[in-house]
Amino acid sequence: MAETKTGKIDGRTARARLTRSRIIEAATGLFTTAGYATTSVEAIAEKAGVGVQTVYYAFGTKRAILTEALDRAVAGDDEPVPTLERPWLRQALATPDPVDQLRLQVAGAAAIYARAAALLDVVRSAAATDPDLAQVWRTNLEQRHTVQLTLAEALAGKTTLRHSVDEAADIALAVLSPETYHLLVTGRAWTPQRWEHWACDALTCQLLDTSGSSPSHK
Repeated sequence: MAETKTGKIDGRTARARLTRSRIIEAATGLFTTAGYATTSVEAIAEKAGVGVQTVYYAFGTKRAILTEALDRAVAGDDEPVPTLERPWLRQALATPDPVDQLRLQVAGAAAIYARAAALLDVVRSAAATDPDLAQVWRTNLEQRHTVQLTLAEALAGKTTLRHSVDEAADIALAVLSPETYHLLVTGRAWTPQRWEHWACDALTCQLLDTSGSSPSHK
C-alpha cells in the first residue's frame, strides 16, 4: 500500500511539475513577443492548454510566472541550485589560470543570455512602470554583482589586476550585462560567438595587468 501511495504522490508531483513547465513555456513565448503588460493570465492559460484557475493555483500572480520563468532561463533548469554553486562557475573559480577563468565566466554568461536575454529585456522594460518588476530587476542586478564580485576576488588571487577588486567586479558587470548583450547581439546583429570573443578580449584587456607592475588602484 505504501508503495502505491508513494507512486500516486510521485505521479501527482510529476504532473504538477509538467503543468508548471507548460505554463512557463507558454508565458515566456507571450511575454517575449506580445509584451508583459499586454499578456493576460487568460492568454497564458489558453496557450498552455490549462484552465485559468490552474494558472492561479500554480503561481498566484502573473509576476510570479515571469519571475520563475526568468529564474529557470538563467539557471537552465528548475533545480534550486544558486548560480555560485553551478558547475560552470565553480570551474571558473577553481582554475588557476586567470585567462582561463575569464574565458569560463564569459562562456557562462553567454550560455545564460542565449536562454534568458529576451526575458531579461522584458523585465528591464517593464520595470520602468511596474514597481514589483522594478524590484525583480534590482534583485537580478544585485545577484549578478555578487557573482562578478566573487569572480573578481578569485581573479585577484591568481594574478595582478589593473583595478581594485570592487572596480574589476563593476567592469565585468558592465561588459557582461544583459543590456550590452542585447545591444550588440539583438540591436547590431552580432552572433553570440562574436559577442563572447569580444567580451573575453575586453575583460582580459581591462582587468589583467600584463606589465608586471602593481595595480593602479587599491
